Amino acid sequence: MAVDEPGAGTGATTDGPGPRQAWVALPWLVRTAVLWSACLVVVVAGLYLLGRIAVLLAPLAIALAATIFLAALLDPVLLRLRQLRLPGSLAALLTVLLLLGILVGVGALVWNLTASQFDQLSQELTQGLDRSRDFVTSTLPVTDAQLDRLVDQARQGLGGSSPDPVAGARTASEVVGSALLALVLLFFLLKDGRSMWHWVLSRMTGPNRPLVTEAGRAGWQTLGAYSRGTMLIAAIDAIGIGLALVVLRVPLALPLALITFLGGFVPIIGAMVAGAVAVLVALAANGPTTALLTLAAVIAVQQIEGNLLEPLVMKRQVRLHPAVILVAVTAGTLIAGIAGAFVSVPITAVLWRIIDTVQRHHSASGAPAPVGVTDPPPTS
Repeated sequence: MAVDEPGAGTGATTDGPGPRQAWVALPWLVRTAVLWSACLVVVVAGLYLLGRIAVLLAPLAIALAATIFLAALLDPVLLRLRQLRLPGSLAALLTVLLLLGILVGVGALVWNLTASQFDQLSQELTQGLDRSRDFVTSTLPVTDAQLDRLVDQARQGLGGSSPDPVAGARTASEVVGSALLALVLLFFLLKDGRSMWHWVLSRMTGPNRPLVTEAGRAGWQTLGAYSRGTMLIAAIDAIGIGLALVVLRVPLALPLALITFLGGFVPIIGAMVAGAVAVLVALAANGPTTALLTLAAVIAVQQIEGNLLEPLVMKRQVRLHPAVILVAVTAGTLIAGIAGAFVSVPITAVLWRIIDTVQRHHSASGAPAPVGVTDPPPTS
């Protein structure tokens, strides 16, 4: 009696290896590259989808981002009030009122001091740009027509078409609505934020609950440290550059200091733009010598801030590499414009801190690495 071969009559074939055998036969480096590439594609696609949804729901997304940022910023104030044995609702209300008082008071003071100077600032910027244009066309092989073409292309790329009154009114209403929504959400988040987090943790079971608790705590601490550190560094930059402008007798020192403070919330790029505005105003008002001295002062203040103050103010786990910051700011600007530029770096810092916490947790628990994925085959 003939013995049937394995797989005979069942439609199986042994002519070639199956998918699993073909996968195992690949070099470990190829398998690792394929898996990491697939994970990267999934992560990028997910982030892009979230970004598009945030753009479609821009007022809500901006309100949520501002709420979380302000809650992390004001959390120490809330804790101090709770230590005085105030009820949660009263402590949250007093914290929000304190924020409103500071914003209204500082805003009114700055407006009274600088409102009449912004027209002059616009004129000084225009004159500075004209003098820079004359310098470029006289020293470089660039004609006026070519420079005008480049400026028009940049304006079109930034959406600088003619203003639309209807769109402007709609944008203003969205901004006001987002601000009111952010204040209401801020009150509830300060009042019930911790109970909401405990409710989420209570619904989780299994061994991942301690990891989620630790990662959430690390992310929240990172956001709080980033928000407070960024505000302090922006204030130091504004004071330093403002004093330099006063010493150099550059006009409009207070509006330029305000622009520097706001630019400090967009790392690297915001400081560069604010410094460029200050140099242009100095060039238009007092000539190239004062402009060069202003540039030197801006660079000196930013170097002191970046190399001395930032390591002291920012915790080590909050700091990001400048290349990562540039990529994050650029991606946030492309996805959501100015609002994306403001929130991209704190989001990146929080995500990196959470990932680092998860990785350290797995390393401490001694979780084994996947077999046959990243480990090279034995050499003997």
